[in-house]
Amino acid sequence: MLEGKVILIADDDLTLLEMYEERLKAEGCIIVTAKDGEEALEKVSESKPDLILLDIMMPKISGFEVLENLKKDPETSTIPVIILTALGDGAKRNYGMELGAADYIVKAETLPIDVIEKIRRALANANA
Repeated sequence: MLEGKVILIADDDLTLLEMYEERLKAEGCIIVTAKDGEEALEKVSESKPDLILLDIMMPKISGFEVLENLKKDPETSTIPVIILTALGDGAKRNYGMELGAADYIVKAETLPIDVIEKIRRALANANA
């Protein structure tokens, strides 16, 4: 189900970014990466991803600002965005979901295999 899907991973934590890149490539995904919010918006325009894994605390433009921009633009508003962050507080979670995130995952509370499953679910819902 993930074979051939283009996934943009936007995170300034290079270790985490590389780990998810490897895991998702093993699932057959085509991976695009961005190390800050500004680069994430550029890469979305270039690559037209099927799904975005988005960190909140990033240089230049925060993940929340990226999400807000994506949801305002008719070209990108339907792309499922999963927030993958260290921020576990309920207010941030609620804000991310209000902005239109498909899911909100706290890095420390979730195993990579669970993240892959949430990606599958978000893609299935987007295509339903």
